[in-house]
Amino acid sequence: MIGLFLGNRDLPKLILKSLKKKNINYFIIDLTKKKIFKNFKNSYSINIGKFGKILEIINSNDCNKVIFAGNIEKPSISSLKLDLKGIYYIPRIINAAKLGDAAILKELIKILSENKIKVIKLNKFNPELTLKKGTYTKEKPSILEKKEIYTGLNFFSKTNSYDHIQAAVIRNKKIIAYEKKTGTQYMLSKINRVKKKNGFLIKIPKKNQDLRTDLPTIGFDTVKYCKKIGLKGIILKSNKHIILDKN
Repeated sequence: MIGLFLGNRDLPKLILKSLKKKNINYFIIDLTKKKIFKNFKNSYSINIGKFGKILEIINSNDCNKVIFAGNIEKPSISSLKLDLKGIYYIPRIINAAKLGDAAILKELIKILSENKIKVIKLNKFNPELTLKKGTYTKEKPSILEKKEIYTGLNFFSKTNSYDHIQAAVIRNKKIIAYEKKTGTQYMLSKINRVKKKNGFLIKIPKKNQDLRTDLPTIGFDTVKYCKKIGLKGIILKSNKHIILDKN
């Protein structure tokens, strides 16, 4: 039995489809505001303030492994309805929230671990959503373009581990944009279009990012934006990303 902590977007649906195909039993902790998984079997809509209830659900399903997937929105701490376990753990969640969304997830994983519940990689059952090392287009980067790419990668080594930066655009050896809270597509939408293809979108894990719960993700819309503004390619870290709409 696998426990699924699910948020918004397409990845959770792909995981559910894979589990169903492989006849793996699961239950869902629905963390979406609109309760989008309410019609799925064994689905529980609950907020993280009810941590006692969450642990009770996990234990009642004889489960010791869970997956976090989808966009899990940062909760409004003041609006959470707490049970006794929630009251016990909430100070840790509040302290983590000061550092950002990634820190909240890390603290949740730590709490689950203390309760002998293991968090496994979100692509565990969907290995087809990642690519191995290599170039997947007919056109290969030149030596000069590879140097430009490495210049872009070096930019990420200087970022803070709690920054929101998972993506940046390098053009003419300069970082012209980088991702903020608003996400990759918003960043791309603000970049001027050029007629001659030039530059790259680089999207890799943040420093010290927990790859069990948060992998850089791109889909067809990202590819379309890159084409629209005249970028020449997309750079990902092998086996450490998710590609949606792969076909």
